[in-house]
Order: sequence, then structure tokens, then C-alpha cells
Amino acid sequence: MQIRHPADSRVTAGILALAAIALLIGGAFAGLVLEGTRDLSGAASAFDPYLLRVVRFTLWQALLSTLLSVVPALFVARALSRHPRFFGRSFILQLFALPLALPAIVAALGVLALYGRAGYFAGILSQIGGQSWPGIYGLSGILVAHVFFNLPLSVRLFLEALGTVPADQWRLASQLGMGAAPAFRLIEWPVLRAALPGVAGLVFMLCITSFTIVLTLGGGPAATTLEVAIYQALRFDFDPARAVTLTLLQIGLTFMVVLALMRLGANTVGDANLPVAPRRYLSAGTAETLLNALVIIAALLFVAGPMAATVVSGLGADLGRLAGESAVRQATLTSAMLSLLSALLSVALSLSLIMARRALALNRGIGARTLLEHATDTGAGFVLVVPPIVIGAGWFLLLRAVTDVFAIAPVMVVAVNAVMAMPFAVRAVRPAYDAASERHEQLCAQLGISGWSRLRLVDWPSLRRPLATGFAFAMALSLGDLGVIALFGSDSVQTLPYLLLARMGSYRTADAAGLALLLGFVCLALVLAADWLGRGERT
Repeated sequence: MQIRHPADSRVTAGILALAAIALLIGGAFAGLVLEGTRDLSGAASAFDPYLLRVVRFTLWQALLSTLLSVVPALFVARALSRHPRFFGRSFILQLFALPLALPAIVAALGVLALYGRAGYFAGILSQIGGQSWPGIYGLSGILVAHVFFNLPLSVRLFLEALGTVPADQWRLASQLGMGAAPAFRLIEWPVLRAALPGVAGLVFMLCITSFTIVLTLGGGPAATTLEVAIYQALRFDFDPARAVTLTLLQIGLTFMVVLALMRLGANTVGDANLPVAPRRYLSAGTAETLLNALVIIAALLFVAGPMAATVVSGLGADLGRLAGESAVRQATLTSAMLSLLSALLSVALSLSLIMARRALALNRGIGARTLLEHATDTGAGFVLVVPPIVIGAGWFLLLRAVTDVFAIAPVMVVAVNAVMAMPFAVRAVRPAYDAASERHEQLCAQLGISGWSRLRLVDWPSLRRPLATGFAFAMALSLGDLGVIALFGSDSVQTLPYLLLARMGSYRTADAAGLALLLGFVCLALVLAADWLGRGERT
């Protein structure tokens, strides 16, 4: 039944949300265009051998990271799929979800604690190499950190794909006496092959837009990506013309990858929850079981290692002294306030787009979708094309001639982080809102309930937990972000990630380890709360 609301306030809210997103992204582009036209020769001169080297390294490290993450993930996912029930399986899957919650700078510190020049494995690696271990800065450190993040994500996505194999196929394979090799070739590989392009494309995009890992583990100009080069051009060299050229190249690369992902139908947000493993009718033999156990244990140790190293190093720091430092307390308060505001704004914008899309769909009936409905449906995904450092660079260039760019750091951090968290918030809230609308839409239209009254009296009971899920996830993402604050941060405006980076830069590694433990614990708590809230809603 088609339900029309001539002056639906939900559509108005959606238009305002789209306008806010357009202002944020459009302002960044305006800053880039104005700066580029002001110094065309300088922007053109940026096309030099250094730029080509940066582009080449950006693509090379993303390609290597994708191969090292996705190929092993195929074997780990298959091993877990072949053994749907064993002691500790659920713990492993939960552990594989934790890297999604860890701030990149915390994971980088964990990698350094294990494999750095003074890391826990430095002595063993020195003996193997026959000389003093030089550390893991450079391409090797970037690859290890990227695999730490993306291998668990790939495993979960491949495992989700394997979970879609109908139980009838496994029953038939069992009746035919099919072994492990034929089952892989005829049943598992077709499913994995269909999911492979989307998973690989998603990991490639994450590695192309990686900023914090390359900034902390790159180790110098030889291991610099486009995003880090943008940051260096603005904060250290103050070469706006070069920053414009680098930014436009970054946007072009990201845009092409996102288009490819859309054509592949990849899940650009990822899912922290997996379906219940279906009943299996094939049992693995002894040799296969041992091999699968080795694969799972190796992946488990690789993922758990940096997290354990972060905890051990953090507990070894002087936490009492850190807690008493005014700089740490101020950075903690600043992070809490900015992440709180960012999460509130993210949830509000996401809900506005979700409500507007639903209202427009109901008003349309069976006709073709309008441009506005399409925008409300995909508006949250626009931000995937423009990484945070690019938006920050554009606004940095736009505002530097008008005001003190460092004074507006809180506004920029809140706005950019809120928009960047929207895809996660939309994923958490949209199914619940659509279901609630399906139940209550006709009754609300008949009773004339709309606007704030409808949200408070009708929709809120169904949306309370999903909104809390989106809020917690958005707050965790904002709390651990370093992209925007790296550009706009200063001695007067510092967040925990910014302070952590400063302590690492001044070689105060013990302090950095303590701050990483605090930041990682809070972010993990928020994401676990989001997962618990989401599970409660589904049950």
C-alpha cells in the first residue's frame, strides 16, 4: 500500500543531512581548487620523480598487503569452516574481530613491541640473521601491520561466504564419499572464488587509504604513501601546491577502487557477526585435522601477538605517573568530548538519511527512484571516496587565510570523524528502522503522528539498541582516529592518539605504551559494547 506524506519532516531531515555532508566534502574540494588555481605552476611542478615514487610505493604496498592478507585468509577460513565445532572456536572468531576495534596507532605500537629493534623478538631475529636486528620500520613494518588488521577481516568475510553453502550440498557430498580435495574443488572453491574479488578489493582500498600505519612505521621518505605525503607537505614542508596535487591523485585512486568495489558488490563496512555454522556432513581426516590446526594456531598467534605485546608493554609503563600528568588528563578529556560529539552527530546524520530514504520510498510506490532517494540511500557511502586526511587537507588550505586553522581543530575532528563513521552507523540502524516502519507506517499515517512525536513514541523503542550500537562504534572510531588531528592538532588541542604519536616521536616509548594500553582498552570496550547491543537486538 502506497502511503503519502506531502510534507514529511523525515525528508527534510534527510536533505539537511545531505547538505551537511556536501558542505564538508564540497568545502574540502573548494579549498583544493582555490589553492590549485592560485599556484598552477607549483601544482604542475609537483609531478616529479618523488611523486612518481610515492604513487608507486602506495600501489606496491597495497598490492603486497592484499596478497599477504587474502591468500592466507583463504586457508584459515577453510580450516575454520571444516571444523565448525571445537573448543575455543568462538573465542578465535571473537579475537579476529578485535583488530577492527583497535586504533591503528595502538596496533603499530604492538607491532614495534614485538618486532622492533628493542622488541621481544629482537634477540631471536638477530640470531637468525647473524647480526643485530635493525627493526621493522619501512615496508616490512607496514606489511606486518596491514596483515594484522586485514587477515582477520578477510577470514571472517570468507567464512561468512562459506556459511552460505547449502547443507544439502554437504549431505550429498557425504553420501558420495567425497574427500577433502574434491569437496574443496567442487563446493568450497566456487564460493570462495566468488567472494575473492570483493574481499581483495576491500583490503586493497583499506591499504591505499592507510595513514596512521604508514606514518608510524614507514620510517622515512623511502616508505611514504600519498596520504602521508599530503600530511608532510602541509605540516612540515608547507607546500600547498604539492599537497593539492597529491590530494587529487589520492582521490582519483580511491575513486577508482571504490567503483571497482561497487561493481564487485563488496561489503565496504565489514560485519563483526557471523552466522551460525551450518551442520556439516563431512568429517576431516587425521592428517587434515592436524594441518588445519597448525594453520589456525599460526593465524591465532600472529593476530594475538601484537595485542598481547601492547598489554605487556603498557603494564610495564609507569601508569600512575601518566595518570597524574596534566597533559594526559587533558588529552583524555579532549578525546572523550570530541568522540562523544562525533558519535552523536554521526548517529543523527545517519538516522536522518535512513528516515528520509524510507519516506521517499513509501511516497514513490512502484515508480522509479528519484535522485534524492538515491542520494539518501548512498549518501553515507560518499565518504568512502574521500579519506579523512584529504578532507582535512582541503579545509586546511581553505581556512588558513581566514582564521587560525589550529584553533578550529575540535570542529574539524568532530565533523570529519562523524561523517566517516556513518557507514557503520547506517548498517546498525537501517534494518531496525525499516522493520519498525513496516509495522507502524500505516497506523502513524492514519493517526497523524509524525516528526518528533513519532520518533519519541513509536520508533524509539525499536531503535534504542541499534542507535546505541551505532553510537558506541562511532565513538570508538573517533576516539582512535589520528587522520584529522594529525593536521589540525597542536599543543593546545591534543587527543590521546596525537599525544601518543608525540611521545613516540620523542622516543618516550614507555609513556607511549601506557597511553596505547589506555586507548586500546577504551576502544575495545566500546566496540564490545556495540557488539553486545547488536546481539541483544537480533535476539
